[in-house]
Amino acid sequence: MFSYTYQTKGTCSRAIEVVLDGKTIQSVSFAGGCPGNLSGISKMVEGMDIDFVIGKLAGTRCGNRPTSCPDQLTIALREAYAAQEGK
Repeated sequence: MFSYTYQTKGTCSRAIEVVLDGKTIQSVSFAGGCPGNLSGISKMVEGMDIDFVIGKLAGTRCGNRPTSCPDQLTIALREAYAAQEGK
């Protein structure tokens, strides 16, 4: 298991903690943001492959913002996987 904390940019949430086992998401937790929505997203992605989640959520926008919490999650997943692999 590999744990990684990503500091979000441009969203209400402040950080995302991701726990990976290879390319499988073990858990996700958001600090700040919309508790119900982010808790739901966290539960939905548990056990999923990061490439599938990135493919579905990348580029999601929140209103007029160029990003969103789901979009920031995809960045966190990419960075976590790279760090896990030592890249």
